[in-house]
Parts: sequence; C-alpha cells; structure tokens
Amino acid sequence: MYEFDIPNMTCGHCAGTVKKAIEQADPAASAMIDVGSKKVKVESSVAPEAIAAAIVEAGYPTTFKSV
Repeated sequence: MYEFDIPNMTCGHCAGTVKKAIEQADPAASAMIDVGSKKVKVESSVAPEAIAAAIVEAGYPTTFKSV
C-alpha cells in the first residue's frame, strides 16, 4: 500500500479527478481518499512512481511513501 500527500486536493471534485487518474494508471487499484487530510492510500500492484505520475499529470503535485 502507498500513501500519497496531495496538498492541492481541497474538494470532492479534486478527489474525483485524483481517483480517475489512479484508475487510469491501474484499473484494479483500490483508493481510499481523505480530502480533509489531503491524503490518498492506494492498494496497487503498479509502481508508486507510475501512480504519482498519473496524479501529477491530472494537475495535482504529490509525494508518496510506502505504508
């Protein structure tokens, strides 16, 4: 599992955009999004760098760490 900090994620629309980006990187991924803490936990077999790249491409700078 990976945890991503997404400081610019401020609303439900942002969360939807981030979720869509994650699903494009890995359609089988499971994402738990918390807008309040601006964190996303992702269960995926895809490298976290690929998921982070998809999130950044969607317009949301991010950092990740393994959980």
